[in-house]
Amino acid sequence: MASPDRPIQESAWAESGESMSEIRMVVNGNEVRAVVPDRLLLSDFLRDHLGLTALKVSCGEGACGACTILADGEPARSCIQLAVQLDGAEIVTPEGMNAPEGLNHVQRLFQQHHALQCGFCTPGWLMTVYSMIQHSVHPDSPEVGRYLSGHLCRCTGYRNIWTAVRQALAAPSHPPTASETNNE
Repeated sequence: MASPDRPIQESAWAESGESMSEIRMVVNGNEVRAVVPDRLLLSDFLRDHLGLTALKVSCGEGACGACTILADGEPARSCIQLAVQLDGAEIVTPEGMNAPEGLNHVQRLFQQHHALQCGFCTPGWLMTVYSMIQHSVHPDSPEVGRYLSGHLCRCTGYRNIWTAVRQALAAPSHPPTASETNNE
């Protein structure tokens, strides 16, 4: 990822003659500033210029949910938003939710319940689950369906995904660490 104290190289963009804007945002806890083309998609900025490739771009229309990130704590489709629209925002990508010791509790639940197949859509699902946890969504709430309605998985049925999501939402606010779960 670009150094917080150094702007991203902009020479190739500047030579293109496109209209440019300076943006500043916090990405996974790091302040980032760059001069970018006004029409650069947020997904392209995050993936191609910051090297944050865990978010995936599938449909390019915001319909599948694979590119979901958190923007100021809310799920957002990065493939349909311009980077300049998120100027000043706090962004969390899938890389920003990884636990230092390995898989975090939501990732472990997805693994335990076989809630993924190829894994392409999984980062988007996980980002939305984190938002639901932050908003204290109850596992039996109709809000679960509203949050998850924009996610598509072409490899598996949704039963295992919904089971993992509901279990994640029912988990205590301070999930056990990996060493605590290994002792069970």
